[in-house]
Amino acid sequence: MVTIRKYEEKDAENVKFACLNAEGYDSIPDEATAQLVLHTFCEYYIEREPDNCFVVDDDGRAVGFIISAESFEPYKKVLHSEYCSLVKPLGENRYNWSLASTNIHEKFKDEYPAHFHINILPEYQRFGAGGKLINALFDHYKAKGVKGVMLCCNAENEVGINFYKKYGFTVLEETKDDVAFGMKL
Repeated sequence: MVTIRKYEEKDAENVKFACLNAEGYDSIPDEATAQLVLHTFCEYYIEREPDNCFVVDDDGRAVGFIISAESFEPYKKVLHSEYCSLVKPLGENRYNWSLASTNIHEKFKDEYPAHFHINILPEYQRFGAGGKLINALFDHYKAKGVKGVMLCCNAENEVGINFYKKYGFTVLEETKDDVAFGMKL
């Protein structure tokens, strides 16, 4: 049975597996990129912000994860500022994408202060795990008085874009690389 729960240390290996095998990362081009993805999400964010991490659980096994922040600052520090310095050696396109994404978040941070990123193994998306995960996250945010939530999706990830539109997110801004979504809580 798929449920949502807080991240625990025992989830580390399964979260790494989900990170590299979730939709969007199933065609990682090289080992350097794979290590960057793991380093960014699993080591930088999850190790530093464990209270803001949740997992999709299937009978004790993490099959997906969410990293979240109730304000823009921890998200910016870990997933943008530090990520930008790490991604530089991998090429100008990825570095420019990181900067562009940061600029979008900066623009909307007052109205949509909460930010998140989701990865779920594709076979579990069929069971509505993404919707359950978002509901759990929103309950968490609402209980703390957060007024709006935002995320960015790669503009080429049509499945992700359609999911968020279907779920009721509003498109805040669209560039050639990113689609920024927001929802009032």
